[in-house]
Amino acid sequence: MAWRRLAGAVLAAGLALLALPATAGAQPGHGTPPEHIGYETIAQGYKGKPAGEGDWLGSYLWRGQQVWCVQYSLLAPDSNVEYRDGDELLSKGGSKLPDDFAANISYLLLRYATTQSPDESAALAHLLHSWTAYEDTTNPDPARHITLDPNNGYKNIAYNVGFHYDALKAKSEAAAQAVDRMKAEAEANRGPWAAKVSAPAKDQIIGTPDTWVVDITKTDGGQVAGVPVTVELTDATLETGAPAGELTTPNDGKALAVKVVPTGPNPSFTVKLDSPADRPKVLVPADADMQRIVTTGGEKKLAANATTTAKTAPGVVKVAKTDAETGKAIAGVALRVTAADGSTPAKRQDDTALTGPEGQPIVLQTAADGTAVVPDLRTPQEICVIEVAPVKGYEEYFDPNAPPKVCGTVEPGQTLALALTNKPDKPIVPITIPAGSEGAGVVAKASFTTEVSTGAVVGFGGVVLIGAALFGLLGKRRAAARR
Repeated sequence: MAWRRLAGAVLAAGLALLALPATAGAQPGHGTPPEHIGYETIAQGYKGKPAGEGDWLGSYLWRGQQVWCVQYSLLAPDSNVEYRDGDELLSKGGSKLPDDFAANISYLLLRYATTQSPDESAALAHLLHSWTAYEDTTNPDPARHITLDPNNGYKNIAYNVGFHYDALKAKSEAAAQAVDRMKAEAEANRGPWAAKVSAPAKDQIIGTPDTWVVDITKTDGGQVAGVPVTVELTDATLETGAPAGELTTPNDGKALAVKVVPTGPNPSFTVKLDSPADRPKVLVPADADMQRIVTTGGEKKLAANATTTAKTAPGVVKVAKTDAETGKAIAGVALRVTAADGSTPAKRQDDTALTGPEGQPIVLQTAADGTAVVPDLRTPQEICVIEVAPVKGYEEYFDPNAPPKVCGTVEPGQTLALALTNKPDKPIVPITIPAGSEGAGVVAKASFTTEVSTGAVVGFGGVVLIGAALFGLLGKRRAAARR
């Protein structure tokens, strides 16, 4: 049977009381509501008991609500009688219930008060009377004249637990089994409960789901199984995209694991649930001979919360350095990585400054393929890449007062591609020495060489080399033409 949703039941009833189990053997009143869910069994005899009348083990319907009586053999709840909110549930003789009895009753009312099963309803009624209208040497009720003496009238007769269990078993074997099962369940799961929410230990990334843990524990520290809980999220959602939901704790004795997707910088997870009240409460009639009743209401509200922080997914910057004329990669170029202002360091994902050994913005060199990669950057963030010094062959057009620079914004989980180009130096033109001068007829052997590292050759499939031999040949041809 599913747990009832207590908050809705309380609002519908207009009461702030707990839901409790059914009663048995109530004498009918003059405005008696119909017996609702349960069984009529053979009667336990006592002085004044009408001949041929059985005992009712089950719930009543009072003003549209399912209720249970808690004082065996008194008048059934009369729909014409007004009830007021009472104190905690006491025994039939007015004694304080032992803590374990009170806790058992609270649990069963929380778990089964809206049952539609005759077996469960009858079992609730039987257990409720067993703990509130019994004769036991450890309980002060015998001193209050609540005993099994058949000469007692309905006001002082105790509930004969063994007799009624056998009578219920004769009526329904399943009902007797429900008594045993529900009693064991109550003893294993009774309150007080505790609620706890634990956030993930690792850093949270906005948009990436991670597991939060909800512990609903009982007195022995074990998890309470099958409990409905409400979860409410801030700066986060469930995997479905909803900011709230109704979940149920597992039946395998483990904590409830919930996948949560951060949507903002401060994810917060709140769990709310109804737990058994420390002690059940009752509705008290104006007529002293009328049954006290228990219905929806009286639960103990539990809540727990946990918060953490979340960041956007880190980003990557990849810079490509190429020759402005050939488009080929330029290796070994020193590049400074800064924030948007071009002077302060960029930020890593953990908010630390991206600096080099001297504490200044980090300087990287392009690899053989002309690229440099900067990973694990905080996002969103504007990044600037500035050339520090030119490599050989690109000095002529390099202005140290206005070095090549490129900027862009790296977005969460994305790679920002940036490009920088360098214009190569002008080649040196050979100078012809006039005839008759020293060294006449000799062409200068000065030459210009553009180099790319071995790695760049591999990456780009070739290298441009302009050698002295090429210029020497060109000079000879021109000298011959002048003759």
